[in-house]
Amino acid sequence: MPVCSFIVLLAVCLPAASSMSLELDPAKTEVQFTLHDVLHAVHGTFSLERGSIHFDPESGKASGEIVVDVTSGASGNTARDHRMHKEILESQRYPEAIFLPDRIAGQLAPQGSSRIDVHGVLKIHGGDHEITLHFDVQRAGHRYTASTRFIIPYVQWGMKNPSNFLLKVDRTVEIDVQTSLDAIP
Repeated sequence: MPVCSFIVLLAVCLPAASSMSLELDPAKTEVQFTLHDVLHAVHGTFSLERGSIHFDPESGKASGEIVVDVTSGASGNTARDHRMHKEILESQRYPEAIFLPDRIAGQLAPQGSSRIDVHGVLKIHGGDHEITLHFDVQRAGHRYTASTRFIIPYVQWGMKNPSNFLLKVDRTVEIDVQTSLDAIP
């Protein structure tokens, strides 16, 4: 068989790369934040509004959106939360933080552990910021659990620093996300 015919046969007979879709369930997703100050750390949560990622494992191209309800932010202290929403996050003006993935690097293992990088744009507080999220993924059948931790330089990204003469906080906030989700064939 000539080489040219063999290549055509492969192109026709091999299955095309299948795309994959992952839907995040808000009830099975935790978004936590930690803001450190000189004496202790403030911990809190946000709620996932909705989320989906669609990608081609062969090319790494990705799309979708992950939307966090910024107005849901809570640290357990009513006065602090009021100030956080009014002065720092301005959540009435910017009620959502949206991550738009555009590419994925790394391979999901057929079963067990994987590490993948998801690159995209985080739209928060009126700005667009390129970011790569490093996910640790566990797979069992069609069920995935995934987690990532990343830093948001909130002051650099245009949000007010809540520090004052008595309180000195970091200019970055740690975000931890854990989710459990199913692949959609």
